[in-house]
Amino acid sequence: MSDGRTSTLRYSYEVRDEKGYFDDIQDVKVTKDMLDLAKHIVNQKASSFEPEKFEDHYEAALTELINAKFIVAELGADADPFMLHIYAALAEKERALISRRTKDALAAKKAQGVRLGGLNAKGISRTRATTSENEIA
Repeated sequence: MSDGRTSTLRYSYEVRDEKGYFDDIQDVKVTKDMLDLAKHIVNQKASSFEPEKFEDHYEAALTELINAKFIVAELGADADPFMLHIYAALAEKERALISRRTKDALAAKKAQGVRLGGLNAKGISRTRATTSENEIA
């Protein structure tokens, strides 16, 4: 887990000069009422950050992936081909289990009347729950 520090390494050509960075943002005159409303919203939503309650799911998944690769890397060049086949078989079994669970969940939703899919030709999501007239009454 992270120790709370973050850093991003960048090449020099990726870093923009700060001069002119905000030049295209226009000056806006904000009324006192709008400013008071904004302050009220910020104060209402503000809370103290408790790092011990924060869980970085992305970091955990990435760490798990890296650790899995280390297991294979630790086998080294003299790795027994049989062990590699065992690891490959386990990975394939996990893939099949995930696929089966996903297909079962999709079939259950379809049986409940949920239409699944992406966007139609008009760009509207096809994923929506359908209800019968009896359920509405």
